Amino acid sequence: MELYVDLQLASKNQQNLPDLIQIEKWVSSAIIAGSDETRDEVELTVRIVDADESQDLNHQYRGKNKSTNVLSFPFQNPPGITLPLLGDLVICKEVVEKEAIEQKKPLIAHWAHMLIHGTLHLLGYDHIDDDEALAMESIETKLMIELGYNDPYLSEKE
Repeated sequence: MELYVDLQLASKNQQNLPDLIQIEKWVSSAIIAGSDETRDEVELTVRIVDADESQDLNHQYRGKNKSTNVLSFPFQNPPGITLPLLGDLVICKEVVEKEAIEQKKPLIAHWAHMLIHGTLHLLGYDHIDDDEALAMESIETKLMIELGYNDPYLSEKE
């Protein structure tokens, strides 16, 4: 699978960010594990933003007036047209860093989890009902462990 990630660094503070190679590794693992179809080519945008942009987008598209860790905007192919576009991920640097501290997780592991989580949303996974949440979380946990990180939901299960 050919993966093309348009990485947009819109955060004013660009310290402690994952690099493109890491992001591609996490995203591709989620696409392979979470997709029923084999894809020859996939394109997506990953935009790393500050809290104000995250809050604006979250308010505009989800009606929630606060910043959030990751927003997923799946691309909808027009009828009869097939494009390799998966969609856009918007990740708030400050929220990811704050959550990593609060959850006592290594920052890099939380970045990996947010990229995997967001990519699965782009593929149509959700966590609105319990069955969907369990399916999504099991894929996330499996991938995180395969990538050498801990179960991202372990502290929540204890």
